Amino acid sequence: MLFDIRTIVGSLLSIYGVVLLVTGLVNNTAAEQAKTGGWNVNLWSGIGILVVGLAFIAWVLIRPVKPVEPVAADPEAPLDPEGIAPAK
Repeated sequence: MLFDIRTIVGSLLSIYGVVLLVTGLVNNTAAEQAKTGGWNVNLWSGIGILVVGLAFIAWVLIRPVKPVEPVAADPEAPLDPEGIAPAK
């Protein structure tokens, strides 16, 4: 689970989301709101990015990667039509 790409992406997005969220709550000046038409862009983008990051982490927890079980090879078993594994 630690080296799953979803964990890494979710963690980075969550960290960036928290940084933007805190920036939007702490550093919301009238000059910045004038640039964005009255919106607190840092706050709203931080919330959005945090939600996406938490969704990635939830995805990892709900659907973890399962290792593939190796099939015991029987040298006398006929192969499937693709020649990959023994036919069932």
